[in-house]
Amino acid sequence: MAGSTPAKSPGAPYHVLFLCTGNSARSILAESILRHKGGDRFVAHSAGSRPAGRVHPRVLSWLRRRGLPIEGLRSKNWDEFARPDAPPLDLVITVCDNAAGEVCPVWPGHPATAHWGLPDPAAATSEAEIDARIAEVAHTLGVRIGLLLSLQVDKLERLSLQTRMRDLGHPPVNVA
Repeated sequence: MAGSTPAKSPGAPYHVLFLCTGNSARSILAESILRHKGGDRFVAHSAGSRPAGRVHPRVLSWLRRRGLPIEGLRSKNWDEFARPDAPPLDLVITVCDNAAGEVCPVWPGHPATAHWGLPDPAAATSEAEIDARIAEVAHTLGVRIGLLLSLQVDKLERLSLQTRMRDLGHPPVNVA
């Protein structure tokens, strides 16, 4: 069926790739939060177009203090997920403005895509500002990931899933 997600085995987890330019803060936070909240329904991954080569130490510290998973987190290139031997991706979500404007690789299986633009904690100028941005970004990601987890992903066609995922990246407008 055109526009549908490729058939998955019943109970097979959905693979979600979070992308950012440096893969050192925002995408790493998203990967860890989804690992923690997603149970066996989702497998979280992250990568960057120009990876920093290390996870930001303040991000690791923030995750550790909250008991969120850090094992295996590393800054890696998104090319790892465009290879034929890569895990099958169901969702690809960019979490920074730079990655949203870049030309992404062609993902095998044509996963649903969305953009959840967030400020870069690593771009802050002081440790206090970095910590505040990490907390803000992690909170926003936690809310959006919680909404993702509430969706019946297995019941949505690819285009419907993509629309819902994109909507999660746009906060509701408050009308006074």
